[in-house]
Amino acid sequence: MVVLHAFLALLAGFAVMAMLVVLVTAALARFTPDWVGATGSPRPGYVLVNLGYSFVAAAAGGYVTAWVAENNPLYHVLALAIVVLALSALSALQQKGKQPVWYALALVGLTPVGILAGGLVRLRVLGIL
Repeated sequence: MVVLHAFLALLAGFAVMAMLVVLVTAALARFTPDWVGATGSPRPGYVLVNLGYSFVAAAAGGYVTAWVAENNPLYHVLALAIVVLALSALSALQQKGKQPVWYALALVGLTPVGILAGGLVRLRVLGIL
């Protein structure tokens, strides 16, 4: 039962993160189609907004993971950060040549940091930190 609860904590955090990214990306595509759909190198404004909402979504995912995890919330947050780091790295490899390298590396590095930040905020709320 403990393993199932740990899996559900990771799944909940990942789902929140993915849902927020999908919703904001869809909203940007709807309200600023020429900005999002630009071919070639992404525009600087879009890059900053994308990095910003990716960080916030990752922080929300880390917070939810620490919230759902009953035992050792920090371990669960670290596990989610490692999973997302691996998935982000695979995604960056698939996007090779379609995006600037620095942008892909920023996304790979920013999301685990956001997850840890969100998890630490939850631990602070709990009075653990």
